[in-house]
This record gives sequence, C-alpha cells and structure tokens, in this order.
Amino acid sequence: MTTTFQKRQKEMKRIEKRKMKEEKRAQRKLDKTTTTEVAYDPASDPTIDWNHNNEINSQE
Repeated sequence: MTTTFQKRQKEMKRIEKRKMKEEKRAQRKLDKTTTTEVAYDPASDPTIDWNHNNEINSQE
C-alpha cells in the first residue's frame, strides 16, 4: 500500500514541475514580447549631444 502512495506523490511532483515549467515558459514569452514592443528611444541615448555644443561656430 505504501508504494501506491509513493507513486501518487511522485506523480503529483511531476505534475507540479510541469506546471512550474509552463509558467516559466509563459513568463519568458511575455517578457520577450514586452521588450521587443518597447520602441528604442533616442532621447535616452547618452552618446548623443542634445545641446549641440559640437556644432561648428564658423557658420555664423
């Protein structure tokens, strides 16, 4: 009789692991779609000089 209980416990553990994997997979898929949907914002690029200090002053 203990083997039946052990088998049930193993099966429950397997089912729980499967659910956890499915949840992780779904979460990763969700994260992937949110990062690709976010458009690149050039204003957040620190390499761009928005003050135009690097423009040539000889044109004045």
